Amino acid sequence: MSRLHRKPAAARGLVHDVTPRSAGWGHVGFALRRLAAGERFEGDTGDRELCLVLVSGRARASVEGADFGAFGERMSPFEGPPHALYLPAGTAFAIEALTDLEAGFCTAPGAPGFAPKMIAPGTHPQTVRGKGTNTRYVTNIMPENDAAAHQLLVVEVVTPGGHTSSYPPHKHDRDALPDETYLEETYYHRLNPPQGYAFQRVYTDADETGARALDEAFVVTDGDVVLVPEGYHPVATVHGYDSYYLNTMAGPRRAWKFHNEADHAWLFSGV
Repeated sequence: MSRLHRKPAAARGLVHDVTPRSAGWGHVGFALRRLAAGERFEGDTGDRELCLVLVSGRARASVEGADFGAFGERMSPFEGPPHALYLPAGTAFAIEALTDLEAGFCTAPGAPGFAPKMIAPGTHPQTVRGKGTNTRYVTNIMPENDAAAHQLLVVEVVTPGGHTSSYPPHKHDRDALPDETYLEETYYHRLNPPQGYAFQRVYTDADETGARALDEAFVVTDGDVVLVPEGYHPVATVHGYDSYYLNTMAGPRRAWKFHNEADHAWLFSGV
């Protein structure tokens, strides 16, 4: 299997654990934990900042020994907006699952100056992006216009069956402001119903001979993770199966500036 396509390592506990070292890059980390009701997980962010996203279920959080209360509402990522918790570097925390819980741990290198905070549903309202079979529903959990983190950008997207997403193709693999920023990215995929599948391609521009340094396509099933170190990365889900994905992005600059693939840039008119 490609190093960019990760299958779940377990059904419970630590399901995914993408680190900068395992990914071969410098910024993004992503872990996924599934806890049964009553189970508890304790951790410390160390030198990284963390956005804890409740993909599904309810939990109670404590931060540096202080009770942050219960949060979470949806029992599926397709049932409504997310609850999340931001924690800066150097923060001890614990979560207790109040129901069966699926939690995404989105991390990046941290820095002083930010405070722990709950990110409640509606903090950044869901938006509709695209039209026709390119329509999808986007919730920016930690967008660039919210100056509340050092590097992290976190977003989740729901794409109806038969639609495309992260499309028309775009990339963000050069530190070249104001036109483009370098951002590593992970996609944590879910499908509804779960026996469905989607497709994701990760590829770079062709050289003068037509060859591409990177060109891989994946059949994505429920619970998979795809890594995007560079290049374009569109997603398409099949008829009858809605797609959800949770994106973690980070790089040297906390800004999302992307470059559209030239061959398909005409599609951006109105999408």
